[in-house]
Amino acid sequence: MQAASHCYPLLHFFGRGRSSKLSNHTTVKILSLNRIPQKFDFNQGAQIQKVLKSCKLKRFCVIPNSNDGYPSLSVSEEDTTTSIKDTSMAEEWENGGETFLSKWSPPRYLWRGLSVLILAGQVIIRIIKGKIHWRNTLQQLERVGPKSVGVCLLTAAFVGMAFTIQFVREFTRLGLNRSVGGVLALAFSRELSPVVTSIVVAGRIGSAFAAELGTMQVSEQTDTLRVLGANPVDYLVTPRVIASCIALPFLTLMCFTLGMASSALLADGVYGISINIILDSAQRALRSWDIVSAMIKSQVFGAIISIISCAWGVTTMGGAKGVGESTTSAVVLSLVGIFIADFALSYCFFQGAGDSLKNCV
Repeated sequence: MQAASHCYPLLHFFGRGRSSKLSNHTTVKILSLNRIPQKFDFNQGAQIQKVLKSCKLKRFCVIPNSNDGYPSLSVSEEDTTTSIKDTSMAEEWENGGETFLSKWSPPRYLWRGLSVLILAGQVIIRIIKGKIHWRNTLQQLERVGPKSVGVCLLTAAFVGMAFTIQFVREFTRLGLNRSVGGVLALAFSRELSPVVTSIVVAGRIGSAFAAELGTMQVSEQTDTLRVLGANPVDYLVTPRVIASCIALPFLTLMCFTLGMASSALLADGVYGISINIILDSAQRALRSWDIVSAMIKSQVFGAIISIISCAWGVTTMGGAKGVGESTTSAVVLSLVGIFIADFALSYCFFQGAGDSLKNCV
């Protein structure tokens, strides 16, 4: 009874615990822990006893022992109701002082979109510093340019003939046969040639870029390049970007030429409008800025295709399925980027009322 009357609360403690004796010759048993324990020290003589924190609120009491004179430590089994503040402190202790943002993981599309900007910045810095792998650049230039000419020219020829059918039918009714060539030339130079060529290259080359780099990423070949001391951006990404920016303007110019030629042949053979009339009308309507703007657009489109495809490739995860998903997403986003950039560049290049068709009427 006397020992029970000298029960003094020592401290409050979060956690589930078991009774333990505290003396010079014994140590306190480790209580059940959460992930990161907190330590409480009890000095007794020359020995330090350590008690680790657990998760529920408990009460420690020291009860004098009449047998040997040493105090014994016990844990009462009654639970106490914690306040909102204590609960929040316990959760913070459990997380080791971490904030709620420390466990937040950004969505995949967000960090992949940021990777496009980061990769574009790295490529620009590498080009300015002159860190270019010329052998790979020439290989990619051959792949993007000469090996893509056939499909680009075929597409441009049929697109030109399709537009010729629509323009000739409507302009003939209005008696504006001499304006057909000028309208076709402006449409091809300003919009159709760079956009159609970029769409074809995005489907053919952009998908190949994403698939190749995605396969290298999931098979850890890019990590092997880093181990060997080669920078993957210099060796893989920069050559593809340079090749796309150089090859697209020439492909656009070739597509414009073939598109106009196919349109003139169709107008002469089917609708009876002379080739000379078509070409003379086109010459009167075109300005040098129309061709230059098409070249600038195609360079921007080439950079968009290559950077998005390479960024989606190097951020691929999940094996063969991930490679397929990255390839599809790269092509879709490249097409969306092409259309957005086309609108922005057209708005900047061609403002106000135009007078290109005055000489064609």
